[in-house]
Amino acid sequence: MVKLDELPQGVVLAEPLPVEEDGPAYPTVVLQARRNMQKFDGCVLLTRVGGFYELYFEHADEYGPLLNLKVAQKKTAAGPVPMAGFPFFQLDRFLKILVQDLNRHVAIAEEFPNDASQRVKSGGLLHDRRVARIVTPGTLIDENFMDPFANNYVMAIHLPADASPGQSDVETKGHELVDTKIGLAWLDLSTGCFFTQSTTMASLGSALSRVSPREIVLDQQLELQNDHAVMVVLEEERFLVTYSPQAKSQGLEGWRPMLESEIPDDAKRLFTDDEVQAGSLLLHYVKERLQGLSMKLQAPLRQESLEIMNIDKNSMRSLEIKQTIRDSVFRGSLLHAIRRTVTKSGARLLSEWVSAPSTSLQVIESRQELVSRFLADEDLRDAIMVLLRRSHDSHRLVQKFALNRGDADDLLALASTVKATEAIVNLLADSVSSRFASESETDQRSQDCLSAMVKRINLGEPLELARLIRDAIDEEGLVQKHEMEDSEAGEVMALAQEIVKAQGTGEDAVILPKNAVAKSEKRKGKPTSIRDHYGEDNEVWIMKPGASPALARLHEELSSLVQEKTELTETLRTRLNASSLTLRWTPGLGHICHVKGKDARSPSNVGGEPDASPIRTLTSSRTTRSFHQPEWTALGERLEKARIRIRTEEQRVFNSLRERVIHCLVKLRRNASVLDELDITTSFAHLAAEQNLIRPVLRDSSSISISAPQTPSTVIIGGRHPTVEGGLASQGRTFQRNDCLVGAPGHGRVWLVTGPNMAGKSTFLRQNALITILAQIGCYVPASHAELSIVDAIFSRVGSADNLYHNQSTFMVEMLETAAILRQATPRSFVIMDEVGRGTTPEDGTAVAFASLHHLVHINKCRVLFATHFHGIADLVKQERMHVEDGGPAGAVEMYCTDVQEDGHGGFVYVHKLRRGINRHSHALKVARLAGLPEQAIQVARQVLERSGVDTSREDHDGQAEAENPRYPGHE
Repeated sequence: MVKLDELPQGVVLAEPLPVEEDGPAYPTVVLQARRNMQKFDGCVLLTRVGGFYELYFEHADEYGPLLNLKVAQKKTAAGPVPMAGFPFFQLDRFLKILVQDLNRHVAIAEEFPNDASQRVKSGGLLHDRRVARIVTPGTLIDENFMDPFANNYVMAIHLPADASPGQSDVETKGHELVDTKIGLAWLDLSTGCFFTQSTTMASLGSALSRVSPREIVLDQQLELQNDHAVMVVLEEERFLVTYSPQAKSQGLEGWRPMLESEIPDDAKRLFTDDEVQAGSLLLHYVKERLQGLSMKLQAPLRQESLEIMNIDKNSMRSLEIKQTIRDSVFRGSLLHAIRRTVTKSGARLLSEWVSAPSTSLQVIESRQELVSRFLADEDLRDAIMVLLRRSHDSHRLVQKFALNRGDADDLLALASTVKATEAIVNLLADSVSSRFASESETDQRSQDCLSAMVKRINLGEPLELARLIRDAIDEEGLVQKHEMEDSEAGEVMALAQEIVKAQGTGEDAVILPKNAVAKSEKRKGKPTSIRDHYGEDNEVWIMKPGASPALARLHEELSSLVQEKTELTETLRTRLNASSLTLRWTPGLGHICHVKGKDARSPSNVGGEPDASPIRTLTSSRTTRSFHQPEWTALGERLEKARIRIRTEEQRVFNSLRERVIHCLVKLRRNASVLDELDITTSFAHLAAEQNLIRPVLRDSSSISISAPQTPSTVIIGGRHPTVEGGLASQGRTFQRNDCLVGAPGHGRVWLVTGPNMAGKSTFLRQNALITILAQIGCYVPASHAELSIVDAIFSRVGSADNLYHNQSTFMVEMLETAAILRQATPRSFVIMDEVGRGTTPEDGTAVAFASLHHLVHINKCRVLFATHFHGIADLVKQERMHVEDGGPAGAVEMYCTDVQEDGHGGFVYVHKLRRGINRHSHALKVARLAGLPEQAIQVARQVLERSGVDTSREDHDGQAEAENPRYPGHE
């Protein structure tokens, strides 16, 4: 157990404590905390005091209970001060609660040693406590509680001065304001990724859904404009909003000090003024949060420069791309169904691809070629995945060094990643050379894609850096250092318990985590004592002696001094006739000679000659005695100076390695990006082999075949739902495959789908949208054959609910979503709409639904899957000559349906197979009976239908669809 009297003691001040102007005379630590709380208003202040972080005043009262900390009363001359605290090694645990769970900003005040002049100015204070960093949900760097599989973005939104409408303006001016241009800028401080985009108020929600920022930054001038139109969007999705003053320097030149490289001149010209303003606001905010910490971000990438599919926020949610609708959880989403990546950074990149699929045929096909190559060569794929598992999260590792952080462990992780990268390059190069003689055009393309990946990796400087790191860092010493740190954590807890026991009350013990020390001792063994920890022979070095010539020389000097110590020990044992004598150092007594047993009971000359000078005892007990010896004092001081010089040289070597990392920053990041792409494409190949996926054929939207230009089409034969199929398989059930030939020759580019409830209409709509997304991220798809024209945007309206917060009914929400689709869809878009108009009367609903379908056919001219229970729409389609068979507009509307099949004894099954025709029966009573509606209620419903003229006897009859013969291959 740690003893209080073994701790190093600091200077005890005799001077009176500083007095706050016009305030009470608080103790120095409390006074420093109060001033920091006033300076960083709006932040929760954590103040480092020795081995603890503490909260004071109202922060202790408010957040102590939320953190499950005991709030004590610190007695001061100015009265009791509320306080609560926790050991320093639990900082991440409590930061997670404050920052991630409670969405608070946290200012961390650290201890900074005062030099001689500062001590005089402060009245002898050993430490100054200054805020070193402000941690917010969007500005995390390397906290242990960060989600390693998701980016942690902070986004700034800039609105032009003339774009400041309130909610009332939005309601009176309608859609005129939604076309207002605004600027976005966002970055992930943990990886250095930096993006900008110019968008409109109408598209802001979709951009936010795609990026999913953890924190939104707005200009401080908007703080009092609670009715601003942008707040409607932000409040709807419950984003955390922070306000910040605009930067003084608002041009691209002001960004330069914070970027790892210059922005190319041709790229500079592309940034809009709104983007530049948003970027300046963002960088100023982040710089303020870091409190002077250096920052090197990647050069900003304009989102408009990328060719990506737009997925609006409603589609992102209804298609369950990254989380489910019902529970908002990852499991059950599209991303969960396809993610087989083995690295954390690969998982983050896959999330970005799924959120923003490519519209570049070249990009998509290059990804497909890699997947094809890895699917054909299982050994190569598995070998690369094994090597990727040996790599580390380079993006976040490198960024830690760019922020002047990072430690020896991070350097070793970086070196391991470089070696894994070298092994991967060698594997790819060998694979290319072994098949170079192939005459096959397919094989040649696959080798070209591997060669392209190899050429993108630069290993010159990184390999030299890895060699220097491995030659410099002593991994065994690093392990010992971590063991000692774990031991120190246990000591701090033991010390805290001893202090509470000696000076506190029984209630104060509640402040400490229960059984913390016992758990620490059980895990690591009994902590070493402070005396042992400070023992001179217990020094741990993290650098090898050969890390530098100076370090090698210093270690030789230290070895020589250690040998002198050994010789001096033997000399003193002989001279003083004390075989138990050892030479030690303690914090309180300095360099001492220590004897025990019979030597401790000898006369004051410790068994020496009778006429020898008596030795003055410093401490003694029944079995031990300590005393000073001038020779050991002099040698001990020389040993300590040698160790200080080694520590200084180790820090110099470490800093030089960190500088080398900074010099390799661009190369390391580019190499890491290649590894991420390899991770995704090998995982796609693994997924394709596991789930029997096929490679889709993609075409430019202007043609479906090489010979004859056609309208954009989606041809999917035997399509399956990527997530539903997995759920059914886990239940031992099979998924009913369906074909989709929207826009194909001889088929309508709009399919009107009718059929019973629960018969799979919504699943059919969603699966084709998801297959399109998978195809455009380069993934193989669940189908027998797929040939798709590239889609520029996917729109989905497949369900809505009341938005009571904004006083919007279900029907109003539905109409808002529909209006957005009709305004934004282009001929290259893919739209799925399910049950438009169901939130109002059947007559009004039919009218609105048909009007929407009419607009999609004649104005938007896009590919559409339109499911409905309003069977009258089919009649209106024929009346307006929009049906393919009626000679309407080229490739217009085609009718398809699902059905039910009865067994003649009251039982039935759903027929999920799509076929041509119209099903005029929704079989609602069957679904009601399945749901457990009482039979009496079922009979009442049947009577109502019969009074309305509905023939309920046909509701239970099989084959009510107005079926037509199938006209395309693969249709059963």
